[in-house]
Amino acid sequence: MKATALWTVAPGVAELREEVLPPRAEDQALVRTRATALSRGTERLVLAGRVPPSQYAAMRAPLMAGEFPHPVKYGYCAMGVVEAGPAALLGRRVFVLHPHQDLFLAPAAMCIPIPDAVPDHRAVLAANMETALNILWDARPLAGERCLVIGAGVVGLLAAALLARIPGIRPTVVDIDPARAALAGALGGRFALPPDAPAEQELIIHASASAAGLQLALDRAGFEARIVEASWHGDRMVPLPLGEAFHARRLTILSTQVGAVAPAMRGRRSYAERLALALDLLADPRFDALCSPVARFADLPAALPALLDAAGSAPPCPVITYP
Repeated sequence: MKATALWTVAPGVAELREEVLPPRAEDQALVRTRATALSRGTERLVLAGRVPPSQYAAMRAPLMAGEFPHPVKYGYCAMGVVEAGPAALLGRRVFVLHPHQDLFLAPAAMCIPIPDAVPDHRAVLAANMETALNILWDARPLAGERCLVIGAGVVGLLAAALLARIPGIRPTVVDIDPARAALAGALGGRFALPPDAPAEQELIIHASASAAGLQLALDRAGFEARIVEASWHGDRMVPLPLGEAFHARRLTILSTQVGAVAPAMRGRRSYAERLALALDLLADPRFDALCSPVARFADLPAALPALLDAAGSAPPCPVITYP
C-alpha cells in the first residue's frame, strides 16, 4: 500500500515523496487523512534547518521520520478517518500527531476520536489547543488577574481564549499586526499594539517568539508578576534586560513546553487525556476564524515557504486539505 508524504530536504525546500506502508500491526490503525495543519512557528524553524543540534532529540515529533536538520518528515497536526484497525476506531474520525501524509499507520493509542461537534478543519487545531491548555496549567491563572498575551499567533490566541473563560479575566492580546485585533476580540480579549500594551500586568503569556516581545513582557510586568515563556526561539540568542527593576519587582520567568504535562496536572492527566480535552475545547465555532483551507496537499511543497512566512497574510493556522 502506497502513501505520499511531505519531506523537507534542504533549507527552504520541501518535496512530496512516495513510500510503501508496512503491513498493519494489530495495535495500529490505518488512517486516511482529510486535513493537516501547519504549526507555523515550529515548522518554520524545521524548514529553515534551524533546530539546534542540542535539541534534536527533544524536538522529534512522535511519528516523524528522517533526522534533523534534513531530510525530515515533520508535523503533528493530522486528522482523518480510520480505514482499518481496532473495532472501536473503525470508521471514526481521529486526530493524530502525525506529519503531512495522505495515508498512514499509527498506534491505535495515539488516535484520539474527534467529537461530533468539531468539524474537520477545526480539529486540526488540537495540537495547538493542547499547547495552550498546557500553558494555562503552567501559568495557574487566578480569577480577576490582569493578563497580557504577547503574540497573536495561533497558540497566543488560543491561550487568550482560554484565559477569557476565567471569571474576571479579559486578556489583552498584543501584536505588531493590527489585523489581528478582530481575532482577539472575537475570542474574548482586548487588542493592543506594542506601544499601547498596558502596564502592571500580573500574568503575562509570551508567545511572539521574538526578543522584543519578551522584553516588552518584562517592561509591562507588575510586582511579583509571572511571565510564562511559551515561545521557542530555536538557535537564536535572546538578550534580556535582567538588571533595572527585574529583581526589585521580584519577577518570575517560567518556561512552558507541551512535551511534558504541566506539574499542576502531572500524574492526574495522561497525554491522551490532555489531547482529548483539547479536542473537546474546540467545540466552539469562534475558532473557525483561526484557520481556513488555504492549500491543497498536492500544492504544499511550493506553497510551504509563503504559508510559514511570519509576515505572511495566511491565517494563524493554515489548513492543508487532502483529496
